[in-house]
Amino acid sequence: MFRIETEKEFLRAFRSRDRKFVELPKGTKFPLFVRDYFAWVDPYGVRVFLLFTAPGGKQPTGIAFRRDHQGDKSLVPQVCDWCRTSEAEIGLLTTEVDSKRRVGVNLCMDLRCGERLESVANLSGRSILDATQRLVERMARFASEALGLQPGSDA
Repeated sequence: MFRIETEKEFLRAFRSRDRKFVELPKGTKFPLFVRDYFAWVDPYGVRVFLLFTAPGGKQPTGIAFRRDHQGDKSLVPQVCDWCRTSEAEIGLLTTEVDSKRRVGVNLCMDLRCGERLESVANLSGRSILDATQRLVERMARFASEALGLQPGSDA
């Protein structure tokens, strides 16, 4: 769990190149308490935002993704690379590495992976803690390997 005191602190978690796209979800109040991670889709459905703290990290890391719409999804079943579910709309979320490169990953288009993992855990009678930890580790690995971010450091 982590806590964000102000909107300024919230925005500081995102890279400077992403801050111009960040639009806080309606009704966001500070201080904001976040259990595992915080994700939301912008009002236009174009971008999805992620805010998390890497395991062992002290500062939150934010990533602004663009929802890239693809062709006919019914032809190829897809699985989210982070929560490993196929029970949601899965698609390519991309983000800029720099002004000339973008990287993408196949994810739940709404990034509600935690809710899906919790539902599966509840149905199976298992603890959600290990699955949630792996989910946040995958987020941190993407931030580090694909974007060169050191999650938990200043973005």
